[in-house]
Amino acid sequence: MFELAELGHTLSKAEYKKRIPELRTQLLEVQNKLAYSNFPVLILISGVDGGGKGEIINLLNEWMDTRGIQTHAFDVPSEDEKKRPSYWRYWMALPATGQIGIFIGSWYSNPISQFISKKIDAASLDSQLLHVNNLERELVDDGMLIIKCWIHMSKEQQKEKLKSYKKDPDKRWRVTKKDIEHLKLYDKFASIAERVIRETSTGHSPWLIVDGSDIKHSSITVGEHILNRINAHIKSRSTKKKTSVKKENIEIIEKEISLLSSLDLSQHYSKKDYNNKLEKYQGKLNLLAREARLKGISSTLVFEGWDAGGKGGAIRRITHALDARQYRVIPIAAPTDEEKAHHYLWRFWRHVPKAGQITIYDRSWYGRVLVERVEGFASEEEWLRSYTEINDFEEELSDAGVLIVKYWLHISKEEQERRFKEREQISYKKHKITEEDYRNRKMWDEYEDAVDDMVTRTSTEYAPWYLVEANDKRFARIKVLKTYCDALEKKLG
Repeated sequence: MFELAELGHTLSKAEYKKRIPELRTQLLEVQNKLAYSNFPVLILISGVDGGGKGEIINLLNEWMDTRGIQTHAFDVPSEDEKKRPSYWRYWMALPATGQIGIFIGSWYSNPISQFISKKIDAASLDSQLLHVNNLERELVDDGMLIIKCWIHMSKEQQKEKLKSYKKDPDKRWRVTKKDIEHLKLYDKFASIAERVIRETSTGHSPWLIVDGSDIKHSSITVGEHILNRINAHIKSRSTKKKTSVKKENIEIIEKEISLLSSLDLSQHYSKKDYNNKLEKYQGKLNLLAREARLKGISSTLVFEGWDAGGKGGAIRRITHALDARQYRVIPIAAPTDEEKAHHYLWRFWRHVPKAGQITIYDRSWYGRVLVERVEGFASEEEWLRSYTEINDFEEELSDAGVLIVKYWLHISKEEQERRFKEREQISYKKHKITEEDYRNRKMWDEYEDAVDDMVTRTSTEYAPWYLVEANDKRFARIKVLKTYCDALEKKLG
């Protein structure tokens, strides 16, 4: 795979100087076009030590407008990053629509280094590479252009370059103990790198292997490749026919019985029973949450349900049992302009809890398969693929040790209407009822179908759904508390 990149391509100074002005002009022009386009660009620069990755990135920043580029170098995770899932730091650094992000080191760095140091075996490596492919597919499906460049040198070329640096007083500082150690591991590194590139060079995000023995050649090659890929992507997206799937075109599978209609909504607690159970489970939750904080176990609680289903009341019964420094409640509304400029999961990655913390979502990423599906805000292709994207997201949180508990609070259509009318009579609750709430009632059946599909496709062993019978608020609040306590107790062992 690396044979062509080891031939020692060179470029004369004269040729380099001749080609640079035109390349810089074209890069600035395409960058200007990109600023008005509806997609971001992510450039991953990886390769062997001494290949000139840093020099290439410095040149790219010099040739283009730095206001439209953000460069991120990923090394050993910071203390803050260690407290979150490993991919959190990459999601936080993803470029917005119209922008370019450059990653030095990326989600490829850990699998390679862990395999070389024998911290993972071949099966674990394959699992991580599968996750990488899924992530890149997810970003590409959302419109992102991913450009991956591997800067390569042969073992002899690398050895000679390090020697030349050592002899030059002005460049001696470039050679570190780490470089010498990596040179000894070159054969193993090259072998695993070839495997990684082979497994992750896909049609939607292929690798470009570049000879790094001459910085003039490699920088021009990378620059021209970036230029051509962005131009081609702009052209393909402008000619691609936009197809929006209207709600009436979405096939709804007829069901004889739904999950929600099978729930017994008559369950209830007397005021006395409720107060006794409330005190019991809030006390239990307080002790469990303290232990989880000490052990660094975080929780993500997801609350979905009908309008007026009692999500807010259930959330408050949980937070009343917790230390205010340990939790955050994230109310989810329509995305902001900043959020719209990123993948729809980006805004939820922002709030992933640190180790020992609790994040509570009042509505969540499931809006993609509920309101966006029913109202036609997402195309059928978009919401259908989001089931897999959501499962991958939650699996990654779970693999990082996060406890995930998801609730759907279900009430009858009649109970919802009663609560609407009741709210209209209470001065401090009037604002909760709008014409939109009544309009949504007309699509009750469509939402119920969407909920059935959501639960069926995304209730997993690592992130199960709990359907809560919520016609009686007391019963619902106790079930929510008990379920969380049981899940947390199991997690703590």
